[in-house]
Amino acid sequence: MNLSDLQIFRTVVEAGGITRAAERLHRVQSNVTTRIHQLEEKLEVELFVRKGKALTLSPAGRTLLPYADRLLALADEARNAVRDGAPRGPFVLGAMESTAAVRLPAPLSRFVGDHPDVKLTLKTGNPQQLATALLAGRLDAALVTGPFPDGPFERTPVFSEELVIVAAAGQAPLGGKNGPLPPAMVAFEMGCPHRTRLEKWYAQKGGAPTQTIEISSYHAMLGCVVVGMGISLVPLSVLTTFPERKHLSVHPLPKGDNHYGIDLIWRKEAVAPQMIQALAKALKPVTATKSPARRRLSAGA
Repeated sequence: MNLSDLQIFRTVVEAGGITRAAERLHRVQSNVTTRIHQLEEKLEVELFVRKGKALTLSPAGRTLLPYADRLLALADEARNAVRDGAPRGPFVLGAMESTAAVRLPAPLSRFVGDHPDVKLTLKTGNPQQLATALLAGRLDAALVTGPFPDGPFERTPVFSEELVIVAAAGQAPLGGKNGPLPPAMVAFEMGCPHRTRLEKWYAQKGGAPTQTIEISSYHAMLGCVVVGMGISLVPLSVLTTFPERKHLSVHPLPKGDNHYGIDLIWRKEAVAPQMIQALAKALKPVTATKSPARRRLSAGA
């Protein structure tokens, strides 16, 4: 059973017979008759009660008719959706924890408001997990920091984050010539780029943490730092959302290590370009929040 069979069947019903249906469909009568017989053979039922040249719907035909209407309407909707190019349908977006918590609420609200036919799902993970999920088809796109190979992915830059080291309030400048390095660091699991960067900072200072406390959320991580369990490395924007930030001290990283870019990445030819363009457009205003984040942090300290 295909859509053209259903179209012929419905036209015969609407026209009241084979002759008028053939005229509407611009087909010869024998072709219409053959297609109706073929449809009946496929379904193994009679769709019409035949009395001479007159046709009336059989009980099976009356059952089929509303299904034919719905299937043909859905096919029209699908054709229109493909032709107009408007974003619609399910879309699974991945993001790092900090990006999801701080950067995405406002732009995703705009995106969903502008495209109500999109069913959006947001999942979080570290960049390696998100890239793996993209390649496996479990995500449609992701917001990550690289580097990643260009081969399997398309990408567009979205925004830049500033990174800082945080410690408990009153902490002396970190990594001085005569001062010891903090013995413990608080970080996400292996694979988190901020953890990797903080480990690199320790190495550049000629040491390593004696203990790494793994935490799965930024606010819990910052709470551990407040009570002196260790230091951590976080995006500056995260601090603007932390109510106890006055109990933290903020320590800059060396230039060249204190910024990183976030890219929107997706598998080549796996996502409609209209969807990516619409999402990137919604995310663009986020780029303007980097400088105000530092101002808000200073004002609230």
